Amino acid sequence: MRKVVNTSWLLMLLIALLSACGEHSWNNPYATTDAGKNVLYNVFSERPKHLDPVQSYSSNEIQFTAQIYEPPLQYHYLKRPFALIPATAKEIPVAKYFDAEDNQLPDNTRAADIAYSIYEISVKPGIFFQPHPAFAKNEQGDWFYHNLSDQELAAIFKLSDFSQTDTRELTAEDYVYQIKRLAHPRLHSPIYGLMADYIVGLADYAHALKQADQERSQGKTYLDLRDYPLEGAQVVDTYTYHIKIKGKYPQFLYWLAMPFFAPIPWEADQFYSQKGLIQRNITLDWYPIGTGPYMLTENNPNLRMVLEKNPNFHGEYYPMEGMPGDQENGLLVDAGKELPFIDKIIFTREKESIPRWNKFLQGYYDATGIGSDSFDQAVQLVGQGEATVTEEMAVQGIRLETTVAVSTYYMGFNMLDPIVGGSNERQRESARKLRQAISIAVDYEEFISIFANGRGLPAQSPIAPGIAGYRDGAEGINSVVYDWINGQPQRKSIRAAKALLAKAGYPNGIDQRTGAPLILHFDVTARSSEDRSKLDWMRKQFQKLNIQLIVRSTDYNRFQDKIRKGNAQIFEWGWNADYPDPENFLFLLYGPQRKVGNNGENAANYDNTEYNQLFERMKNMEDGSERQQIIDRMLEILRYDAPWLWGYHPKDYGLYHSWYQNVKPNRISNNNVKYFKIDANLREQKRRDWNGPVLWPIALTVVMLIISFIPAVMIFRRRESSTAVSGAISS
Repeated sequence: MRKVVNTSWLLMLLIALLSACGEHSWNNPYATTDAGKNVLYNVFSERPKHLDPVQSYSSNEIQFTAQIYEPPLQYHYLKRPFALIPATAKEIPVAKYFDAEDNQLPDNTRAADIAYSIYEISVKPGIFFQPHPAFAKNEQGDWFYHNLSDQELAAIFKLSDFSQTDTRELTAEDYVYQIKRLAHPRLHSPIYGLMADYIVGLADYAHALKQADQERSQGKTYLDLRDYPLEGAQVVDTYTYHIKIKGKYPQFLYWLAMPFFAPIPWEADQFYSQKGLIQRNITLDWYPIGTGPYMLTENNPNLRMVLEKNPNFHGEYYPMEGMPGDQENGLLVDAGKELPFIDKIIFTREKESIPRWNKFLQGYYDATGIGSDSFDQAVQLVGQGEATVTEEMAVQGIRLETTVAVSTYYMGFNMLDPIVGGSNERQRESARKLRQAISIAVDYEEFISIFANGRGLPAQSPIAPGIAGYRDGAEGINSVVYDWINGQPQRKSIRAAKALLAKAGYPNGIDQRTGAPLILHFDVTARSSEDRSKLDWMRKQFQKLNIQLIVRSTDYNRFQDKIRKGNAQIFEWGWNADYPDPENFLFLLYGPQRKVGNNGENAANYDNTEYNQLFERMKNMEDGSERQQIIDRMLEILRYDAPWLWGYHPKDYGLYHSWYQNVKPNRISNNNVKYFKIDANLREQKRRDWNGPVLWPIALTVVMLIISFIPAVMIFRRRESSTAVSGAISS
């Protein structure tokens, strides 16, 4: 029995040890060294392809780049409508207008009489770049790492392998250098085509750089843009530069709040141009360099990415004023305090919504969106359709933040495709009717109800609500797809769609020329189970017309390549407004912005002469009735041609834990992390409360096992004793 008693004591010791370990969360996915620290835990689903600001133009990339780079302007975090304020600039630049003889014109001069505009920007002194090896010099003033030998490269695998770093002050030259990079022949900036229409001399500059690039000596990879002046971007003095714009373009100020116009030091460009570093993927696309509040310290886009506070970040402070209600919602508690509040942001890659949701409920992610499969668990509607969190969420201290997104999700048709776009007049007319039929058949009201839980508005055009040019009610409907009945838009019948399909040459979905069923291809980036449900739904929409839809799913980077090369037939995409102006939506269908050939943002490769001419008139105008009339005609053309299936405008719902503060969501301003604040102590307490191990079932199981062994042990001991006694008698 002594062995049984000893085992019991071991069991009691084991239970005591387990109880002691229960003070920590066994399921915590993060390093224990980060426990209780000022860290924000976030997620990303798509690996970023470009972190170089000259090429980056996707929402999965700007969540990183906007925290690292600083363009001269930014948006006020709290004010609505969105208002531009200085970032690194001393003040908002005011355009000066000139005629063809270089005479300055009054501010109220007609746009037609303005030959060019000048924006002069003054940069605040005392701003420094993040620590970086590109700035490192030895005692003699020579660069440590600008001409690396093979021997020196042998020990370099990532940026942190460089032992020496340094910094220098931001100057006007750094901003001019980046503007020049828009025309670099090897970088393929997505806004080059648009900016070449505005920045004086940029198109000629691109040709000059291309020629210079071809004439460089063999093996030389660095093209020093300082050697090539650009008329449209010039340094005035150390802290001042000006940008020269063709004619009048009031929206240009908005571009100055985007990473495309953030500074890039020539030292970094030269450093990253070394072949040995490029071969190791040590490039500006992988390791950005900026003056912003954060710097990228870990880049493993298949697992996690980490931003940490830039030790050289200049002084910036939380806004002192906001909108009505901001004070009551706690958004001005930190007014006037120095930014940023958070020391580190850990982004973990999550491809599936269910693991992301579960980790949020456990407190391991600080915020989350709401998938359709978890919507009912998270949100309830009260009063007149007002959304709030469920009681279960409220008990955990979780709150709901909502905002109407200045965005549009759409299905695009590749106008270069012979079936959905057409290559001659007869094909184009057939393709137009086909697109119109599909536009009627795909029921986005049903989509919003099923997959977005009602969080969206069926789109009538590319322009999102809240943007000038958007019309509500009967005058704003897409008459190709909807009828206005009893004060509401009503989608046309499938019968109407089938009639258009027959006129297109596909009666009942059969190609009348070949007698074969019509088969179309749909390129997407779907992977999760929720995505598969959406794709099944989309197939059924096409089946209403007896059209077979073949889905071609791929990762986002491959998807982008296919769109850029025009290898997709039908595709699904979305657009978050860069700035609050209709031009930022309507340029997505402007002919010279075609993806194929021009590398622009017109993914459908749509090109309509009248639309292009109207766009060119509209883009430089101030908001008003004349501009609205032009926009109305442009939308009429788009609705008739149907290069997009207009999709829907989403409403954003986000859930935030009680320790996550200073959150005012929006999709226009992206450099918002510096305003957020985390109560790390409260988070640790909640995590322990929610994730403590339940040990008694284990202990009970062990006890039951031991008890079940006691009879067997007793029988064994009796048998041993009997054998011993028998042996003694025998002897």
